[in-house]
Amino acid sequence: MDVKALDQAVQQIALRRNDLKKLDYNNPKYDDLEEELHDLEDSLHVKFGDYLEEILQNVHDKYCPDTDVLFPIAYLAKSYIVNAQEEFSVSNNEGVFVEVDSIPGKDTRLVVVPKPLRVILNVGKDQQQVVWTAK
Repeated sequence: MDVKALDQAVQQIALRRNDLKKLDYNNPKYDDLEEELHDLEDSLHVKFGDYLEEILQNVHDKYCPDTDVLFPIAYLAKSYIVNAQEEFSVSNNEGVFVEVDSIPGKDTRLVVVPKPLRVILNVGKDQQQVVWTAK
């Protein structure tokens, strides 16, 4: 698997999602940017969907076996934080809700973050744990 290409594809989606979030629905560029985003998401699913599903299944098996695995696109954040060094992170309210038996009573979510490509478990409002990293 070309993990660099996968990471790059997730980065492109992350940046488009950030761009789209900055625009108002009435902006003439909104529809074109939204269509470009959907094309990138479709391409990610076709090229890397099976690989991402396998990764997510392994993460689910280890941390949240009672929660069904969704399509990989669902695990991408609605928006990403990109710092001056172009490193990506997410807020704790991003990701797919999962039930983690070892952390009862806390909101827990899984989210895919690029550069480096990784899966983060968001726990509550202030804790994040990297549960998988591309090698």
